[in-house]
This record gives sequence, structure tokens and C-alpha cells, in this order.
Amino acid sequence: MNWDAIMLFVLATFGTVVLVLSQLHEVLGKLPAIIRAWHEVRRSWREAGEDQS
Repeated sequence: MNWDAIMLFVLATFGTVVLVLSQLHEVLGKLPAIIRAWHEVRRSWREAGEDQS
């Protein structure tokens, strides 16, 4: 293994880590909105079920 291959491996590894961390940050940033939307859906289902009774 020469230095070129080692440097390419290091750069690819760091690039992959940065990509995974940025995607994780995006998902975790949107998680509260997803949870609020889910609660809203459940609430509307309950209200629709009570109206039909």
C-alpha cells in the first residue's frame, strides 16, 4: 500500500463520516415536527371516531 492509497482511504473515510453525521443531523432536526404531526393525526382519528358514535 502506498501513500496515495492511504490518503485516498483516509479522505474517503472522513467524507463518509461527515456525510453520515450531516444526514443524522437533518433527521434528528426534523424529528420533533414528525412527532407533532403524528400526535395531530392520532388526535384527529380519535375525534372522528367519537363523532361517528
